[in-house]
Amino acid sequence: MSHLVLDGLTTRFGGFTAVDAMNLSVGRGEFVSLLGPSGCGKTTTLQMIAGFVEVDGGGIRLDGTDLVSVAPNKRGLGIVFQSYALFPHMTVAENIAFGLEMRDVPKADRDRRTLEAMELVGLKGFADRYPRRMSGGQQQRVALARALVIKPALLLLDEPLSNLDAKLREEMQGELRQIQRSIGTTTILVTHDQHEAMALSDRIVLMNQGRIEQIGAPHEVYDRPASAFVASFLGKTNVLAATGDGEGTVTVGGLVMPLPGAGKGPLLLAVRPERLTFAQAGEPGLEARITGRIFQGAHWQFSAESAAGALTLMRGNDGAAVPGEGETVRLRFSAADAAVLPAGAAA
Repeated sequence: MSHLVLDGLTTRFGGFTAVDAMNLSVGRGEFVSLLGPSGCGKTTTLQMIAGFVEVDGGGIRLDGTDLVSVAPNKRGLGIVFQSYALFPHMTVAENIAFGLEMRDVPKADRDRRTLEAMELVGLKGFADRYPRRMSGGQQQRVALARALVIKPALLLLDEPLSNLDAKLREEMQGELRQIQRSIGTTTILVTHDQHEAMALSDRIVLMNQGRIEQIGAPHEVYDRPASAFVASFLGKTNVLAATGDGEGTVTVGGLVMPLPGAGKGPLLLAVRPERLTFAQAGEPGLEARITGRIFQGAHWQFSAESAAGALTLMRGNDGAAVPGEGETVRLRFSAADAAVLPAGAAA
């Protein structure tokens, strides 16, 4: 049985439907990210689970219990907000112990669990420190410890790393995933950062305009996007115009190639930049003109124009000569690297 179930979950603000009949099942111990652009409904979904936004339709069940009828403070959930929401007049230990105190946990047990939580998040020795004397990363650890110390049935994370600089965010991503795996708490993360979602998640729920576009493991959603929107939002991609003959062959610009199951008529092919390669002499390829190149250390990034549309491609920096701006090249990709999208799919 699923640990958390959202069944037709819906909410409206006036005449605007913020989340529209959302269905999602989350297994015990799973780390699931709600990913999408601003206004897609991901934070609203998290707030409905937490009980902060009213549900207009559908249900929320946690281990079979209907949460819609349960008050927010009775749901037993751990929540980490984007702003951390720490009490500035309380020390680290007092902030972490607050939830236990509200639950009337005896002081001895409260002190023990607080120390355990501090050690879990790497804050041993910080018990008497106040939030104003801590870095953003340290404050984030306090907020996480406060959420975990109550041993929640479900951990909700609302963009908890968005206020950190890029280097610290990357470090905290690794720590957060390690902590989550070590304690096995079912976790729902809201983020607009595609790299964060792919780094942390067992599954990604990609949302757009209040609806789910696709659910899957990070590599599945990345390699096999269900729509042009998913292809363009989750990493860079090339959406190429093509035509299928209905017999397993497609024409992309001037390139004719086998693509089983592609169908007949106009198609769109999603091909990731790192899957495009330069054709060798004598090999067929999609003719393109290099319009720009950027050196990025480990690889080169090229932009190009072709009969199938504008292209971006990557080539590893192996020391070999690379084409310059204005040069004409031929590009190749395999059938396994192309995801077929319906023509006219919204990007």
